[in-house]
Amino acid sequence: MMNEDLKHYNPKGSIKQQAQVRLLEIMCEVDKICKKHSITYWLDFGTLLGAVRHGGFIPWDDDLDIAVFRKDYARLRKVLMEELPEDYKFQDWKNDKYAFDNYGRVRDLNSKFNYTRFRKQKYQGLFVDIFTVESMPSVKLKKRVDFLYGRVFRQLNNYGTVMYNSALKNNIVSVIAALLYPFVGGFVGLLRLYAKLFPGKKLGLSYSIYFYSERRMDEILPCRPILFEGKEFMAPSQPEACLTRIYGDYMRLPAEKYRIGHGVEIEVNPKKKV
Repeated sequence: MMNEDLKHYNPKGSIKQQAQVRLLEIMCEVDKICKKHSITYWLDFGTLLGAVRHGGFIPWDDDLDIAVFRKDYARLRKVLMEELPEDYKFQDWKNDKYAFDNYGRVRDLNSKFNYTRFRKQKYQGLFVDIFTVESMPSVKLKKRVDFLYGRVFRQLNNYGTVMYNSALKNNIVSVIAALLYPFVGGFVGLLRLYAKLFPGKKLGLSYSIYFYSERRMDEILPCRPILFEGKEFMAPSQPEACLTRIYGDYMRLPAEKYRIGHGVEIEVNPKKKV
């Protein structure tokens, strides 16, 4: 299966290949800032899969994914906002009222990722996702909690203004979300307190982030370098174990109909001259 020629997905000079070059440039800056400030991060999801299976980008991919521990997110956010080059901006729900996901992104200012869910966001360029990971009693329990907490968090961060056609429906859901938030937010706080008092090896992406594959502390730490497009970035200590938890048989290529990335139109403009 891996003998299949995949070059037609991102041929040299294509928009997809230009986008991947730009993404790699962003990732180099993020890596540099993380290392400067001794912030632990690692490649995750499709980016880690690409590193192991393809030595770089999955040929049809159009973003990059990294993860950090939740306890490090505020510090990383601060230094990225202060030190990113002028061609990039850090974005999350705290500095963009329409960025309703509970994680951050580093955005390129000289491109556009034409995704319906981003249409009201301040920055809409190519991006590196920064997911947060934390200790939790059970990823299965997190999934049940997110049924309410995730919906409430996103609605309070203007999810409905993008996804609902009816202003009335959006207003009604927003009122319900505001009423529920103290209860579901308090329950999440209790779960985090429990995890702090009784830490274990089980990790998951933070509450309200809609991914439910388990991580394990001893499979992530200590992070180690891995080659990605000829450059060294940080990866879990046991990348194969992590990928198996996320994807199962991760070396098997998906059917052709699933090889589409986000399936959106991308524009890549020349970078500003400094």
